[in-house]
Amino acid sequence: MATKLFVGSLAYTVTDEELAEVFAEAGTVESAKVILDRDTQRSKGFGFVEMSTEEEAKAAIEKLNGKEVSGRTIVVNEARPQENRERRPFNGGGGGGGRNDYRGGGGGRDRRY
Repeated sequence: MATKLFVGSLAYTVTDEELAEVFAEAGTVESAKVILDRDTQRSKGFGFVEMSTEEEAKAAIEKLNGKEVSGRTIVVNEARPQENRERRPFNGGGGGGGRNDYRGGGGGRDRRY
């Protein structure tokens, strides 16, 4: 088992430091990171915690999965490896095709004059 844990259903107000404090109850926390939206810098409601040993990671799952933190019941389980996702090329905006597409984005309104 890996020592990296996924923590879901976090309150949007939880910080990295608060997450580390909660998991310190189960052992030594190597790192704690709440994942933020890259545009708004607001929490996405989940994060990752790395414990120093597998035993501490198992203890954290047993002790903290289902625990209430900042008014929300958190989910704690072993983190899965990140999947490689194909990057899609930017096509010029939402709703329509590329730059020369006369249909435009959004409502599909005809932009020909």
